[in-house]
Amino acid sequence: MKHLSASKLLQFAMAACLLLSSAAAWAANDTPIGTWRQVDDETGKVKSIIQITDNNGELQGKVLQVLFSEDGPHPLCKKCGGDRKNQPVEGMTIMWGVHKNGDVWDGGKILDPKSGTVYKVKLNMGGGGQKLDVRGYVGFSLLGRSQTWLRSP
Repeated sequence: MKHLSASKLLQFAMAACLLLSSAAAWAANDTPIGTWRQVDDETGKVKSIIQITDNNGELQGKVLQVLFSEDGPHPLCKKCGGDRKNQPVEGMTIMWGVHKNGDVWDGGKILDPKSGTVYKVKLNMGGGGQKLDVRGYVGFSLLGRSQTWLRSP
């Protein structure tokens, strides 16, 4: 039986670590869970930083930071209803109840804090896990608006 030298053993260990870290990175990019830069569909500007988390099998999104707003650096949700009315947008959960359904995530809702409107939402991964197509709609998916969010490093 042939013995492995220390340098060959080290090379093997490093290759195994690289393979495992690449697999973990791919798995992390195969899901919307993470931090995203919300790109406005009308202006093309990054408006906020959104964190998507898994809450007992349901994805939810929370605004971590507002970067651009017509109402200043710390806007309130003036047009929102219920408990969200006049509350700070930063820290607000704006997406909830989203479940994996094949290659998409849907079944949940998303709030547009600017208008106060709550839409159904559908999420599609793209760009090797670096882009998230977010479709808010009323009724059918054809009637709504879309944004592309970019994964934050």
